[in-house]
Amino acid sequence: MAITPERCRRWNSLALVLVALIALLPVVSVAAGQGAPQKKPRKDYALIFGTVFGPDGRSRYGVPVKIRRAGQKKAFWEGYSDHAGEFAARVPPGAADYVVWADIKTKKGEPKPEARVHVDNDERVDVGLHLKE
Repeated sequence: MAITPERCRRWNSLALVLVALIALLPVVSVAAGQGAPQKKPRKDYALIFGTVFGPDGRSRYGVPVKIRRAGQKKAFWEGYSDHAGEFAARVPPGAADYVVWADIKTKKGEPKPEARVHVDNDERVDVGLHLKE
């Protein structure tokens, strides 16, 4: 292959385009960084973490669990225990009392297994629910 004047012009124009791209790279990266969305501020929360145990003392999977504030009737959090028998719910930070209960069928007149929890601030509180039969 012989080097012709036409081929030299193509290589020169290609080299000029590459130099221009390399020169503009820092400008483009700075401009892209300014347009990135700002991270949302972290919201504080308290965590109610619990485990559901069966009558044999082993953890139970798939038990419906509900949480409500003490003094209220309606549950504001509902979920199920996972394969390790555990559940967790984020609640607002600050001093408050909560009632955690397993929403299972019980014999007539027997109360459902429940536990009362007190949260002071943005902390983790552990609770255990023990099922009878």
